[in-house]
Amino acid sequence: MLLKASTKEAIKPHKVTIEYEDATVRMFMIASIIWGAVGMLVGVLVAFQLNFHQLNLGLEWLNFGRLRPLHTNGAIFAFVGNMMFAGVYHSTQRLCKCRTASKTLSLIHFWGWQLIIVGAAITLPMGITQSKEYAELIWPLDIMVAVIWVIFGINFFWTLAKRNEPSLYVAIWFYIATIVTVAMLYVVNNLQLPTSIMHGYSIYAGVQDALVQWWYGHNAVAFFLTTPILGIMYYYMPKAANRPVYSYRLSVVHFWSLVFIYIWAGPHHLLNTALPPWLQALGMLFSLMLWAPSWGGMLNGLLTLRGAWDKLREDPVLKFLAAGVTFYGMATFEGPLLSIKSVNALSHYSDWTIGHVHGGTLGWNGFMAAGMFYWLAPRLWKTKLYSVGMANLHFWLSMVGILLYVASMWVSGITQGLMLNATEADGALLKYPDFVETLNAIRPMMLTRAVGGTLYLIGWFMLIFNIFKTIMGKEPVTEKIDVMVSEDTLYRSSTVRGLINWPLTYSLLLILFSTVWFLADGLLMILSLMASFAVVLIAIVHFQFSGKKWADWYDRFLENSMVFTVVTFLAVVIGGAVQIIPSLTINADKVIMAEGRVQGLYTPLELAGRDIYISEGCYNCHSQMVRTMVPDVLRYGDGERYSKIGDSIYDHPFQWGSKRTGPDLAFEGGKRPDVWHYNHFLDPRSTSPGSNMPAYPWLFKQKLNVNQLPSKINTLRILGNPYPEMDDETIITLAQEQAMEITQRLLRDGAIADPDTKVIALIAYMQKLGSYEQPSFVPGANADSSVAAHE
Repeated sequence: MLLKASTKEAIKPHKVTIEYEDATVRMFMIASIIWGAVGMLVGVLVAFQLNFHQLNLGLEWLNFGRLRPLHTNGAIFAFVGNMMFAGVYHSTQRLCKCRTASKTLSLIHFWGWQLIIVGAAITLPMGITQSKEYAELIWPLDIMVAVIWVIFGINFFWTLAKRNEPSLYVAIWFYIATIVTVAMLYVVNNLQLPTSIMHGYSIYAGVQDALVQWWYGHNAVAFFLTTPILGIMYYYMPKAANRPVYSYRLSVVHFWSLVFIYIWAGPHHLLNTALPPWLQALGMLFSLMLWAPSWGGMLNGLLTLRGAWDKLREDPVLKFLAAGVTFYGMATFEGPLLSIKSVNALSHYSDWTIGHVHGGTLGWNGFMAAGMFYWLAPRLWKTKLYSVGMANLHFWLSMVGILLYVASMWVSGITQGLMLNATEADGALLKYPDFVETLNAIRPMMLTRAVGGTLYLIGWFMLIFNIFKTIMGKEPVTEKIDVMVSEDTLYRSSTVRGLINWPLTYSLLLILFSTVWFLADGLLMILSLMASFAVVLIAIVHFQFSGKKWADWYDRFLENSMVFTVVTFLAVVIGGAVQIIPSLTINADKVIMAEGRVQGLYTPLELAGRDIYISEGCYNCHSQMVRTMVPDVLRYGDGERYSKIGDSIYDHPFQWGSKRTGPDLAFEGGKRPDVWHYNHFLDPRSTSPGSNMPAYPWLFKQKLNVNQLPSKINTLRILGNPYPEMDDETIITLAQEQAMEITQRLLRDGAIADPDTKVIALIAYMQKLGSYEQPSFVPGANADSSVAAHE
């Protein structure tokens, strides 16, 4: 029965028997366990590939650049995603005291999500990707993700509307924030214009794309890997410990401060880059502010165990949950630390970030998943866990694995960061000019990481065996409860009444004035700052005189899930709008005039080479962003230049990167002859002794499909890249002529290649990087000249 009443109705109290729908919970749990093993197995493989390049086997679908996105997507969307859905479906029914609204929608959700994962598992090893981190899936799969997520949301909010519990428990708050925010993030970040059924270009370019991507990328971690798991923590930790949550008030502060602050922190992934300084400062400021709510949530979780610490000696569930929350605290301390500009100058592009991410994923998400599964399995099949001893062994083996992994990445990242940034005493020369020298210095740590990951994987296989033996031969059980239904349990406050309250009013005014203060200057800045202080003071005084009423207002606020959802959405959308809207209004012509240079448009062949670069996953190991730091300028900018906004203004998508296993390529063009790149792709160690880069023999055999180029050029023209009008034949001819010229230069240097192979296009792209001359473009003219850009 779906009630929409805004006033209490005379309803005679009566008992209702609720039968929970747990079949979907079991399906998501088993899927998470299986996909978790797959994702971790791929992760261990790519970790060993970084140490032993021979493990790439010369096969394109087993190449590191293609498998690394498969690993990350598998860990995030397949492993944690399915775990999250299992926890949400299971706990929401108990917290609402009602059955999930629609089993049909639940099944569509489950099978649709698994189909998306299978699609990713097929397309990513094939090199079919859009290259945006944590958002590599192509546009047809993006649409499927959006549709399935909406189905999940409909089922969830429908269940809330049917609930037999008047108020919303704290876990539900975090689920609501997850559903509305992930939908917003995913849709905005993945807007693109298709060129074919398997390819499209992001509607954003350069700095705009970088900002939108890391607004999404950072908050995908926040609202896919953090907030739903916090909701799971707030439900399953009290259940496992048989203790109430330590502090309800702390959970209120934890939720609202986390949800509001987190969304602003994305720009800290782009410190010391071409991103406007005010956005870098904004990202760093809000990242530092995250320390307080994150640790408030961690302490609330750990202190829930008060009086139950003795159980940790024997209970593997509590071991995993307590350790998981502790890793959450570690990761959320380290994250703000890495967002400090001076620390970021050392850590960014290094293995330190890899250690940070895996401490969160393996420690926080992985341990919370294991604890939840060990708690759920006996209850969903009404039996006992097959082996408590094996579960405890799993815990300690995984703990050793995580510590080896994270510690080795800390040492590796700091070591390489110091070496790459080291200069001679006068600061004019690099102390370690050879990038490979810094790579070889960290090889022992990279191997230790692989060993740690292997131990964690072995532990996960122990969980698989333990859960399988627990449920084998057992009949799934369906839990039933009797619920007393009355006008109190069915009552919902009106939307207007929920929105009209002083705490919300003061919060919105403070956000408004603070935002104006940050963005404005002059008198308006001073007035908005004074208004912000005035709001705070008035709110404090008001609270002192009516504190109890404020609590009553919040309780009433929690009675209407629609009101709560709207306010939550407003809390997250404000930060995104303040960051992104100004970047979308950047005047390209003014930027070009101020910087004195602009990126030249790619010729058709160079564009094809860029798409090959993306397809092969080269962005996983190479950045294209020389930071505003002396060591970066000396190493990659010939001691003269660093990257600016105009350098990537036509890049759909951007390629600034997030990790340097190899050197930066922003200004690579023209530094080396074509034959060097030819030999480098064929055998990297022939040109760079000690490199761990895999070879790309298939590029020398596979033919380039030039017939796709007209569609790509026309799509980019629609997106604003100022290509001149060209017919299909001209575009194809230009590509073929440039390919022939490169082939002839290779032949003069003793290298033989077919002009229609992919390696020729990739060489053309590499030689383009860092070239910003703007000769006039004449259709049909010599094709190695740049296509004309904005004057």
